[in-house]
Amino acid sequence: MINFRFSVDDIARTRFAISPMWETAAAIRALRNPSALALHLPWVKRIRPKLRELDLSLPLALLPRKGYIADFLTPPPSTPLASFEDELELVRTTPADLIRHDVGVLLSDGIPREQLQPYLDDPRGTVERLAEVLRRFWEVALKQDWPRIQVVLEADIAYRSRRLAEGGLAKLFADLHPEVEWTQGEGKLSVHRPCAIPNLPPDGKGLLLVPSAFSSQHTAAMTEAPWQPTLIYPARGIGLLWESAPTPPDALAKVLGQGRAAVLADLDAPRTTTELARRLGMSPGGVSQHLAALRDAGLVSAQRNGRSVLYCRSPLADELVTA
Repeated sequence: MINFRFSVDDIARTRFAISPMWETAAAIRALRNPSALALHLPWVKRIRPKLRELDLSLPLALLPRKGYIADFLTPPPSTPLASFEDELELVRTTPADLIRHDVGVLLSDGIPREQLQPYLDDPRGTVERLAEVLRRFWEVALKQDWPRIQVVLEADIAYRSRRLAEGGLAKLFADLHPEVEWTQGEGKLSVHRPCAIPNLPPDGKGLLLVPSAFSSQHTAAMTEAPWQPTLIYPARGIGLLWESAPTPPDALAKVLGQGRAAVLADLDAPRTTTELARRLGMSPGGVSQHLAALRDAGLVSAQRNGRSVLYCRSPLADELVTA
């Protein structure tokens, strides 16, 4: 079990971020054991044929089926919305001593030495080759789907931020994950996962919270220097990540445009802007523009439901979609 202890400075500096590199690593790990992540099977079936000529042995050596993952492969993001390219550069420029340290931890966990030997013989050169494999995997397997994934992760952060504002850390952690437990009087966050460094004293750096789409079962943590203490947890809504929105009729798309027709077709049930963006793979801003135009045309109505606004098709829009 891991115990994070919070000082006043730690509480003030606790923040959220999205990590494309973590999702890349977790997605590669998911390909190794897709049965453990059944909700991603639609993605696995679509992507695997495209990866037949890509040798993933270098990243897989750092990503065992369970347990420790080499920390340098997934550096904690320094900004809320880090780009894949920025994080890839951090991996590429990892110092040799840090590479050897993380590989040593993997060896102590029982990972066969022959899989990791390239990182010991030529750490910098091997990581250069690793970075190229990661780049190619991103281009083939994740880049196209990233807007959809990012919408889910941003929606989770918006929800958690509201929880934090409404009730502090106690409310934030209350429903984060069953493995996470907050002890208010002690200022202690316990994560019921094995870790080589189980107790982290307050150091003023705060805790970085990273929602994940491909880590859909368990939490993960980074506790060793030089990294900021980091907790990765499954994001809300990932069960619907690969659910397809209905294809709008061609005739409707010719009249309204593909984007507005797609939004209208997907309003077969009341939905929020965020949900539409996730299902359609659009940006929330783009969906908002389409909804505004559809409301002006009398095809969509809006109704507030608590903190959310739900959009519905009008009877006229129903006739247009089903005509």
